[in-house]
Amino acid sequence: MFAWEQCKLGDVCEEVSGNNGNVKGLPILTISAANGWMNQKDRFSQVIAGNELKKYTLLKKGHLAYNHGNSKQAKYGTVFVQNLYDQALVPRVYHSFKMKTENNPYYVEYYFATKKLDRELARLVTSGARMDGLLNINKKDFFKIKFEVPTPVEQSLIGTILQKLDQTITLHEEKKRQLECLKSALLQKMFADKSGYPAVRFKGFDERWERHVLNDLAIFNPKCTLPTSFEYVDLGSVIGVEMISHKTISKFDAPSRAQRLAQVGDLFYQTVRPYQQNNYLFDNKDNAYVFSTGYAQLRPLIDGYFLLCLVQTKSFVRKVMNACTGTSYPAINSQDLAQIRVNIPINSKEQRLIGNLYKVIDNLVTLYQRKLDDLNTIKQSLLQKMFI
Repeated sequence: MFAWEQCKLGDVCEEVSGNNGNVKGLPILTISAANGWMNQKDRFSQVIAGNELKKYTLLKKGHLAYNHGNSKQAKYGTVFVQNLYDQALVPRVYHSFKMKTENNPYYVEYYFATKKLDRELARLVTSGARMDGLLNINKKDFFKIKFEVPTPVEQSLIGTILQKLDQTITLHEEKKRQLECLKSALLQKMFADKSGYPAVRFKGFDERWERHVLNDLAIFNPKCTLPTSFEYVDLGSVIGVEMISHKTISKFDAPSRAQRLAQVGDLFYQTVRPYQQNNYLFDNKDNAYVFSTGYAQLRPLIDGYFLLCLVQTKSFVRKVMNACTGTSYPAINSQDLAQIRVNIPINSKEQRLIGNLYKVIDNLVTLYQRKLDDLNTIKQSLLQKMFI
């Protein structure tokens, strides 16, 4: 077992600056506190380097840069290893550097990610944030920051395990994104347009879809007998089943007449800012819940999950937005919502097949989100426990 040594950042790394003049065709990168290195065009929708490109720093793969920008996610900036390209150009305002001898660059990246150096970085800020959002942290002072360093072998082991964890997180994020893209694409293809025929269908179904007002497909705001005990839930920011247990506000003796009692299978449609798509199919069988009136309550007379997906299609949202009142806070009342016209399959089996397909996709998205939450919790725990 080897003791960790305290040293200055400049003892294990050295500054990188300038370029060799051959900048044509090289990727131009920027640092995002949330996503790490990104192509400048992806971050800002265009390359913003302009005439400054010749002053950019040439950063090779394995080199690092400190973006001393102030943000909610990184109050005192963030450090990342450039691992996207063999060579890339980065803004000269970044403090760019490379490791000396056998020291591991990822160890330094993750050390900064622990936020253990924030107090020292805060001490180095000379006069608050500049107009461009960059903290005034002098480059020479930055390299005098003190931190704890183990042997190169232990640095490498720490960097490797956290790298592997980040790679797994990225993999799960990409799978979740692909599933969400698949759902979005299918929502546009598997629901009938004005012709009454969807572009993509399950085998064995070729009938034209029927046109109905929404009021024919669900009971709106059904009357209910109030239970003796229940829990009140505000769905203002709830998206998905997993959030329900975390949004319990408090217990009441009796709700107001305006509040709604949820029944398993009920669909709650957001009537204020409906474009946000915080719609919810209630499936909690353990408790009686009362919901706030920011939602229209629909008790489906057709397949519930099919109806949930139907109200998420772009064509339906457009119809709702056209019927909304208000500009800053567009809203639709239940009466107008109930009169919106939609197409549905004649055959209830086709409704169920479509609903079940989307249910599988949504369950997979939820599964990947759970895994991401668990992996990020593990990462935060390791960041706090693997560094002195």
